Amino acid sequence: MPESQNNAASSMGSPIDVGRGPLPCFEYLDAFYRDLSFERNASEHTIRAYRIDLEDFLRWAQRNKLNPLTVHHKILRRYLGELDRARYQRTTINRRLSSIRAFYRWLNLNDVIADDPASVLQGPKVPKRLPKVIRPEEMVRLLGLYASSDGEGGSRKQSDEDMRNLALLEFLYACGARVSEASGLTVDGVDFELGQVKVFGKGSKERIIPLHDMALEAMRTYYLSARQNLLNGKQSEWFFVSSRGNQMGTDAIRRMFKASIRAAGLPDDLTPHDMRHTFATDMLSGGANLRSVQEMLGHASLSTTQIYTHVSIERLKSAHSQAHPRA
Repeated sequence: MPESQNNAASSMGSPIDVGRGPLPCFEYLDAFYRDLSFERNASEHTIRAYRIDLEDFLRWAQRNKLNPLTVHHKILRRYLGELDRARYQRTTINRRLSSIRAFYRWLNLNDVIADDPASVLQGPKVPKRLPKVIRPEEMVRLLGLYASSDGEGGSRKQSDEDMRNLALLEFLYACGARVSEASGLTVDGVDFELGQVKVFGKGSKERIIPLHDMALEAMRTYYLSARQNLLNGKQSEWFFVSSRGNQMGTDAIRRMFKASIRAAGLPDDLTPHDMRHTFATDMLSGGANLRSVQEMLGHASLSTTQIYTHVSIERLKSAHSQAHPRA
C-alpha cells in the first residue's frame, strides 16, 4: 500500500476489514459525498444516485474479499462484466461506471491511492434514443386538467391546489425547467412585470428565462389567489408550496405530475422531464435559434441541445408522411 494511502487510512479511521463487517471505504465515502455537496454543489438527487451506485460496487468487493483501495482496472472491468451478464441495462452500467470513476478520481486527487484504476475504463456503447415528447393534443389535455374552464366554454371552480398545479405545469412547459429548478424557484425569482424567471440549475448556475403570457397568467393567479391560502399564515421564500405550506419538493412535484397524466388519460410512462424535452423540441420546431434554446435549457454543451434538432426533423417527417398525398 502506498505511503499516502497508509497516512490517509490512519487519519480517517480504522483499517478496512475486507470481506466482513462495515462496508469497505465507508469513511472515504462520507468525505466524497461532502465534497460533492459543498465543493461541486451537487443536488441531493445526484448524491443519492452516487451513493446507490458506489455502495453496490463496495458490497460486491466485500463479497469477493477485495480491498477497493488496491484493485486494478481488470478487477473493475470484472465487476462491470458481471453487471452485463446479469442483464443490467447499458445505461445503468454506464451510470455505475461514471460513479466509480468519480470516486476513484477523488481518491487519487486526495492522495488516498497512488494510481487511478478507473481512468482507463470505457463503458458499453448505448444507442442514441430520441427524447420523448408530449404531443400537442396531449399537452392541451394535461394543461386543461386544472384550468378555470372545461374546454367547452363552461367554467369550473378551481381549488388552491388546482391553481398551483396549473401554474406549475405551465411553468415547466413554458421554460423547460428541471423539476429541481421548479422546486427551488423563489418568489424573488419571478418577475411578472418583465415576464421572466430566474432559476438555479446544476451547480447552482443562474439563468434567466422568458415566459409566455399564458404561463404568467397562471402563475400570477396562483400567486395572488392560492399561495397565501396554502401557506396558512406561514412565511416562505419558495414560489411553489405544498398544501401544508412547505416548499414543494421534487418528489411531491413528480407525484403531482404522475397523478395529472393519469387523470388526463395520457401514457403512464411520461415524466416531468418530458415537459423539458417538449419545450426544447417545440422551440426548435417553431424556428428558435439553437444557441438560444441551449441558453434557456442551461446546457453546458451545444451538442447536448442538438439532439432536439433530430426530434424536430422526425416530427416534420411524420407530418409529411401523414399529409402529403404521395407519402
